[in-house]
Amino acid sequence: MDLNIRDRKALVTGASSGIGLETARQLLAEGAVVVMTGPEPDELKAAVDELAEFKERIYAHDADIADDESVDELAASVAAEVGDLDILVNVAGIHGAGGLFHEISQEGWDRTIDVDLMGPVRVTRAFLPGLRRGGWGRIVFVSSEDAVQPYDDELPYCAAKAGMLSLAKGLSRTYASEGLLVNTVSPAFIATPMTDEMMNERAQQKGTSFDEAIASFLREERPFMELGRRGRPEEVAKVIAFLCSDAASFVNGSNYRVDAGSVATI
Repeated sequence: MDLNIRDRKALVTGASSGIGLETARQLLAEGAVVVMTGPEPDELKAAVDELAEFKERIYAHDADIADDESVDELAASVAAEVGDLDILVNVAGIHGAGGLFHEISQEGWDRTIDVDLMGPVRVTRAFLPGLRRGGWGRIVFVSSEDAVQPYDDELPYCAAKAGMLSLAKGLSRTYASEGLLVNTVSPAFIATPMTDEMMNERAQQKGTSFDEAIASFLREERPFMELGRRGRPEEVAKVIAFLCSDAASFVNGSNYRVDAGSVATI
């Protein structure tokens, strides 16, 4: 499918790995110009190198979405290099503080919310003026199944992702008349460095292999994932790319679940 986004200018946060990297790949394959950003310069460089076939349409800047000054510097660099954006994809996030509610410190709450909710707020605020000027734009937020199906041992993450759904819905009502459409994608248990870390910790706690940790997690914690496996980053990225395109010209304020059925309700 031709998504009709050739030469559209996109920024993807969290582009060093996982869903962000695959989203950059999908957009580049469709002819977009893509600015990739992530917090670690070496990891970002490795991601750019992996996409070398598209190097003439890639820009890369390391940035910390939890830092106002870093986001402002990113916005200034992007404006100087590519001008106003047409597409913004907020992927970057962390799993954050885990444990039961009474076990999580204020610092754990603050850090998780600051990255997973306020990070996308900062980035969107910084790039919104340019997105509004174009008369055509797309913003996609990557939320999570946890936003609508919270788990008691990761409530800061769940709360941040739920806030993201509300943020996106509100933005979708404010700017649609200007041609700027806003949507979310909510994955579940995708094979990314974040879930790799989670499964390594689970394997150590249970004294099992990495693969058995995944299998037991699916059995015990995600029984409604009917496909019985982790998702692949590209399976999420293809949905994101669709929402960034002309093919999604009548989609606004929606949340697309890419979760193999993990969310148990309709």
